[in-house]
Amino acid sequence: MPVECLELIDLEFDYLETEDMLIVVAYAFEPLLLIMEWVHGTSKASKFASEDIISNMPKNVITNILDRLPIQDAVRTGILSRSWRFNWTMLSQLVFDEKLFRYLQRKEHNQFYKRDLGRLLLHFRGFIAKFVLYIPDRVYHQTDDGFGEDINHWILFLSTKGMTEFVFLNTPTMLKLSTHLFSCLELKHLKLHKCQLYYVPGFHGFPNLLSLDFHKVLFESCICREFITGCPLLEILRISNDSLNVSCHHNGNLKLVEMAKLENLKVLSLSLSTLGHKTITHSDFFQLLGFFPKLEKLDLNFGLCKLLTEAGASTRFSSTLPCLKSIQLDGIDFNNRFMVLYVWDLIKGSSNLQTLKMKVTHLKEDDDVSPPPVGSREIDCGIIGKLQLRRVELHSIKDSEIDVCFIKSLLASSSLLEKMVIHKLYGFDVEEKYTFAKKLLKLHRASPIAEIDLD
Repeated sequence: MPVECLELIDLEFDYLETEDMLIVVAYAFEPLLLIMEWVHGTSKASKFASEDIISNMPKNVITNILDRLPIQDAVRTGILSRSWRFNWTMLSQLVFDEKLFRYLQRKEHNQFYKRDLGRLLLHFRGFIAKFVLYIPDRVYHQTDDGFGEDINHWILFLSTKGMTEFVFLNTPTMLKLSTHLFSCLELKHLKLHKCQLYYVPGFHGFPNLLSLDFHKVLFESCICREFITGCPLLEILRISNDSLNVSCHHNGNLKLVEMAKLENLKVLSLSLSTLGHKTITHSDFFQLLGFFPKLEKLDLNFGLCKLLTEAGASTRFSSTLPCLKSIQLDGIDFNNRFMVLYVWDLIKGSSNLQTLKMKVTHLKEDDDVSPPPVGSREIDCGIIGKLQLRRVELHSIKDSEIDVCFIKSLLASSSLLEKMVIHKLYGFDVEEKYTFAKKLLKLHRASPIAEIDLD
């Protein structure tokens, strides 16, 4: 067995002979063996003593089993017997995650990542479907030259292995990823954390990509649009509000018309500021949501974005999002009349919404003349008892007219509501919290089982 693999083998098994190890593995797989014996009608007697059923399984079945083990356990099977010596080299899912790092840390093998990971990769002979790489800060700073060059060599190697899922979780300094990543056109799932990407001429997206998750990802040469809109099958898109800071700000952000290409989206998580607008109108907001008829889960951050209504606009949002079941909203300013109405229109238009989570703020108005407060008639809008909400979570609520009005409307409109949780009451002492609780108890509830929990 290669020397670099020995560090992945738990030393607590060193005292066991090979025969003893086979017994340990046999007991680990005993439930699977019992099922096989039942299927083949041979459950009268165990065959551990006379036949090695596990080793005689098809190679793809063995690989499937090993893929479900932590990589150190999968590599450890190489010491069971000669027939098992190289089974681990056919792994199709390589997960070097935080759990592995903690395991190596306990064994005082913190240098494994830098010294041996590259050599270990060369031993894998088959198709590599999934690759997860976690770079902890502590390990990164133990090396003089970091990991940039090594990681890019690993990506080059993986680009020849038909990789369909790549997860890069980087905690230390921002790393520049190799452009070889753009040649992995078989990718179906991509998750990147704290890295920088460069444009490759001729790159038009990943045609097979189903999920894309960016957290603190920087782009240069305006690749952002090509990267995201060039994925016609995309179903999951998550972009943190500190991503997509491109070097050419004037044309690097996403545009509404380009987002329309992502009609298969089922999960969307982004900051509205990602769209490159400091302000967004009512029609633009709901035009964006109208692009995604299959949307099931929506997570929006309204921070750094000002909502406006068009002059003379008299109609409210009337379309529906029939597939939307979960909404999470961050940075909802209850001092902003337009924002409250946007949110209520969104809730009203989601006919099958079951879960609502909101983080509320109460910012001071910058304008000399504040917009008039939202009235109860504007919020109710004839939907009493028609919402399908089961659970509501509200953060940073205070005892103001609009806050109470919003809660009152949710309770009166949700006949299936099971629980409403209000976290971190804004500016409440114990007595004020008690007074606020009594006020909520007097509100009408359309659901006979609805509970209100003041956290």
